Amino acid sequence: MNRAIKIGTRGSKLALWQAYHVEELLKKAGLESQIVIIDTKGDQILDVSIAKIGSKGVFTQELEDQLLDGRIDIAVHSAKDMQSNLGEEFEIIAFTEREKENDIILSRKKDISLRDSSKPFVLGTSSTRRIATLKHFYPHIQTVDVRGNLQTRIRKMEEGLCDALLLAYAGVHRMGYEEMIVEYLDLEEFTPAVGQGSVAVESAKKLDPSLRSQIIDACNHPETEARLRAERAYLRVLEGGCSIPVFALAKLSQGQLSLNGGIISLDGKNRISFEVKGSSSAPEKLGETLAGKVLDAGGKEILAEIKKAQS
Repeated sequence: MNRAIKIGTRGSKLALWQAYHVEELLKKAGLESQIVIIDTKGDQILDVSIAKIGSKGVFTQELEDQLLDGRIDIAVHSAKDMQSNLGEEFEIIAFTEREKENDIILSRKKDISLRDSSKPFVLGTSSTRRIATLKHFYPHIQTVDVRGNLQTRIRKMEEGLCDALLLAYAGVHRMGYEEMIVEYLDLEEFTPAVGQGSVAVESAKKLDPSLRSQIIDACNHPETEARLRAERAYLRVLEGGCSIPVFALAKLSQGQLSLNGGIISLDGKNRISFEVKGSSSAPEKLGETLAGKVLDAGGKEILAEIKKAQS
């Protein structure tokens, strides 16, 4: 191949880390690449919560526009930021190997713990899933909306907006702030957002097939792909985006997938969760099975309430 693969990315430090990570994977496979930085709506509007902006394509729309017109060949995203339905023209062609999936609490104050109700504190997060989960398990914890990249959030915390931040481990680890982690949160309680911990490589479906297969060979981690395809199928049936408090985590062992997931009402009072198991050769079917169970157990009503509240 005589031209560099153009990698589209947002401009934040974390987004650039992801783009450089994909660039490195391509380089190891002998492929040249070039990084193209693109500003998105989610980066421009920092004073409004994602739920209010409208979660569909908040961090992806501008990148997809450039995929379509050929200015970039692939776009790199946090897998958890990808809407569940990409439409007719786009596809995720690779998922990089997944990091630890946990949510964590990050703070300069080392004595903070969710379980100690005698010491309530204010936790910064902009995630409806995390807020609803806190209301369910730890109602004594107050939250405040915090948007922006990781460095901005830490600055806001240090300026006194909150005592601690509730974040995904993967981003904190990638940005080198691990020494500020005061608590790793239990995956049973804080089951993560779909795709948390992996980087997704998106392309237009019209991408040259030989280039597509080279990128897949270089970047895709098959075990992570099976897990995320199950999780994303679950999300797709529930039509969940960043603003809907749904959660799912698939694990793979000896060709068998187990998928744990559910939904939680915005007030935290009603939390529905199930685990299903099946073959890793049919991950989408497993995600659809879980979605059916959740919807039949009251998930339909919770979804309707959430959509009404956010309309």
